[in-house]
Amino acid sequence: MIYRTATPAMAAEIQNVLHTTIKTVYSKYYPKEVVDFFCNYHNREHILECITSRNMGVLLDEQTIVGTGCFDYNHITGVYVLPCFQNQGCGSQILDCLEAEIAKNSPVAILEASLPAVFLYEHRGYKTVGHGVLKLENDVKLVYEIMEKKLKK
Repeated sequence: MIYRTATPAMAAEIQNVLHTTIKTVYSKYYPKEVVDFFCNYHNREHILECITSRNMGVLLDEQTIVGTGCFDYNHITGVYVLPCFQNQGCGSQILDCLEAEIAKNSPVAILEASLPAVFLYEHRGYKTVGHGVLKLENDVKLVYEIMEKKLKK
């Protein structure tokens, strides 16, 4: 598999990866309001903004996008892998690339981890440094971990 910078032509396929992963995985951990929040957040406009930043990449299996990752300075803003490709090292491959880019400018990577992703990040050396809560509709709360990792140049 190859990780490369995302292009605008990939936006629809990236959105499909994001929404498929969110609907399949997050629905096991979170109520519908949280799933809807993430799907609404990862709309086409937001994806195109991330692509334009040149900080969004895709993991390709042949010509198929199986995962995506994005960062902003030292903040990993998202890592998503299609459910059928999870537990095969795809998330780690994306994180390797994101961390390498971040390490060029910062000694620390930070991220907000969803409940399903905490184990992956802990396995990679991230430590919880705080917790966040976002209030959504119907009095639903999105709870997440704030994590960081010291990087090596």
